[in-house]
Amino acid sequence: MPSSHTHHPPEDCLNCEHRHLRMFCNLTPEALADYDGIGIMMNHARGAKLFSEGDPARNVFVICFGQVKISSTSRDGKTMILKIAGPGDVMGLSAVLANVPHEVTAEAIEPCQVKTVRKQEFIEFLGRHGIASMHAAQALSGEYMTVFHDAKRLALSGSAAGRLARLLLDWGRSAANGKPEIKFTMALTHEEIANMAGTSRETVTRLLNQFRRDQWITIKGTSLTIVKPEQLERLTA
Repeated sequence: MPSSHTHHPPEDCLNCEHRHLRMFCNLTPEALADYDGIGIMMNHARGAKLFSEGDPARNVFVICFGQVKISSTSRDGKTMILKIAGPGDVMGLSAVLANVPHEVTAEAIEPCQVKTVRKQEFIEFLGRHGIASMHAAQALSGEYMTVFHDAKRLALSGSAAGRLARLLLDWGRSAANGKPEIKFTMALTHEEIANMAGTSRETVTRLLNQFRRDQWITIKGTSLTIVKPEQLERLTA
């Protein structure tokens, strides 16, 4: 999910100051030391593809810093953005564990730092540490819940305003990590946001301008702050 501005790339897993906020990486000292020794840290530029739909699943990817767009393309070439993955999210895990090709494409939407772990190395690591296996199961469950909530948002929310409000709240709360200020980097274009909200680019632009005029949100560059979450919440009801 969209990241806040205060995060800086960690040097390694042991010295990552954000580790305790991230479900998968919040490990016991023994498991953490082991985890630090596997895989490699890689930096990716905006637009870089970590993997594409149909590729063999050879690695698991854990985002340390930045945002990654997860999408799927239909046979007639339509692309649907499924989610924006952020720090602590584990990508490629379901394909690796099910031993099937990647079902989605992962593309960096801003400069990212990602820990890349070979399939076998990751599976052996899970075998050595029960807490890591439990966190992996929680990551898979979180993936399922994201898909479920997205389907629910598109199917059950009557208005485009309600769907957009829900997206902004989800992204903001994810980036806030419990902090009072609901602020995040909006790295998607209005076209891409429209894709996720099941509406048109023009509608997204109009609604964001309206939310701004009503002083429910403020936007400075790519930084969006939700000033009145309760007003957006009302639209989603």
